Amino acid sequence: VLKGWAIPTATDIAFALAVLAVISTHLPSALRTFLLTLAVVDDLIAIAIIAVFYPGELHLQFLALAALPLLAFTWLVQKRVRSWYLLLPLALAVWALVHASGIHATVAGVLLGFAVPVVRSAKRGGPDAGPGLAEHFEHRFRPLSAGVAVPLFAFFSAGVALGGASGLKSAFTDTVALGIVVALVAGKFLGVLGSTWLVTKTTRATLDDGLAWIDVAGLALLAGVGFTVSLLISGLSFGEGSPHYSHAKVAILAGSVIAALLASVVLRGRNRHYRKLALMEDVDGDGTPDN
Repeated sequence: VLKGWAIPTATDIAFALAVLAVISTHLPSALRTFLLTLAVVDDLIAIAIIAVFYPGELHLQFLALAALPLLAFTWLVQKRVRSWYLLLPLALAVWALVHASGIHATVAGVLLGFAVPVVRSAKRGGPDAGPGLAEHFEHRFRPLSAGVAVPLFAFFSAGVALGGASGLKSAFTDTVALGIVVALVAGKFLGVLGSTWLVTKTTRATLDDGLAWIDVAGLALLAGVGFTVSLLISGLSFGEGSPHYSHAKVAILAGSVIAALLASVVLRGRNRHYRKLALMEDVDGDGTPDN
């Protein structure tokens, strides 16, 4: 049962952003930045957990060999090389060798991602620093990632055999499923909101001027939307043949839906608040809207 402790760790970037996009018309842009940062950090933590706590049989020789294409890939992207026919074979080699080493292959993606420059360095006497290869690659491969990779993963991983009322009863009387739902809804909310408050009280970090704590609370609820990486960890935790695996799938789906609905209630109210503020700012002293 304790093998599934890491299932609620990750926040699903694609689904959480989709919920925020449906809700948000006037919410501060800082809220989206906060969510993106949170989701990336959550996923990095989840992938680190996979590497440390869910490895297969470790083969250090393959891990050492993976360093060679990784170094070549890093050198090329640091030189601002964008040629896919050079970078893609190296990335595939890193993925294959990391997988062969016994460490989960998602770690290869993290290592490759860290190698790509986020911003373009400003040269002396030249323009200021601007978007780097990371943004270029994100823009170029977003259709493949969001339109193909994520849906395929969801299609192959999210099959849930409910088994009617008896199946649902069996799932929600399983302490594994109940723990996952509570962790996604209450645990992520308390963890995100509490850690944010603690950071602002113990360091010089502050909330963006355009954000209120109720906004952070809504976002903390939205962080409970865990899907792709949570499903991945549940498979690694219990295996395909375990009843806990099927129950975990039901719990991940239920917890994510509950978290999304609660976040929608809070954030829709905040969206109305910010819309009213925007309308008030657009009104002249004579009460007529600006053009």
